Order: sequence, then structure tokens, then C-alpha cells
Amino acid sequence: MAEGIKIVTDNRKAWHDYFIEDTFEAGIVLKGTEVKSLREGKANLKDSYVLVKDGEVFLLGCHISPYSHGNIENHDPERTRKLLLKKQEINKILGKALQKGYTIVPTKIYFAHGLAKVEVALAKGKQLHDKRDAIKEKEAKREIHREIKERSKI
Repeated sequence: MAEGIKIVTDNRKAWHDYFIEDTFEAGIVLKGTEVKSLREGKANLKDSYVLVKDGEVFLLGCHISPYSHGNIENHDPERTRKLLLKKQEINKILGKALQKGYTIVPTKIYFAHGLAKVEVALAKGKQLHDKRDAIKEKEAKREIHREIKERSKI
């Protein structure tokens, strides 16, 4: 990855279930123990989603495990977290999300130069046959790479 960027977690399910059309980098409002837990790599974006309400963007369903050395003041693992985006980015996301079939999903959480960031994507849902086609393509590429690797050994 680029210099100064450390990926904490990736939402691979989003790439499987959606066609990702556009991505945005958003800051995230966190408590101290959440940042420490993220630095340990204890986060999960599997069933999380993004909601725009009253001109503000929120991340829901993201699980950040409680900090291992935390005390009674530890954070709630599934709390709603506010995302920080520019007004014109929020308007662009909201305009697309209101169209039929579009949704907003988080694709990864990472640290960029010491600051926690979330990559938010505008996505369109895949049908079952689209998912099957993607799996076939991936298997074909894997087979081609396997053949090339075997022939290079000879």
C-alpha cells in the first residue's frame, strides 16, 4: 500500500455483493479506546452500512472490539459513528443513493498518516447471475496464473 497507510480491515463482501462505482475517503469520529482497538486491528465491516440523515453521514453496524486493556469506560462495540465528509461529497453521495438500486457501503478502515479513515463507496447491487459470472472469471484467472507458473518451472 502507499506510504503512511495501514489497512485495519477490508470489506471483501462488499466487492462480492456490489458493483463499486465511486469511492470517498471519510474521517471517522472515534473514542480513545476505539482508536487503540483499531490499531490492534480489531474491527469488522461485514454487515455495516452508511446512512445519511439530516445532512450528516453515519456508519452503522461496524463492530470495533473493546480495547483489551480498557477499563469500565470502554466503548460500545456496535455504536453508531459519525463520518466526516465535505458538504458537496455528502450531496453527491445522497443524490446517487436516492436513485433506485444504489446504496452506500464502507469498503475499508485504515490509518492514513496516523488518522483513522473509512473508505465509503457508492455501490449498485449485483444479481445472483452477476455474482456467478464474477466467480467464474476469478477461477479462470486463477487457472491461467497456475498454468503460467507451472510452465515457467519447466
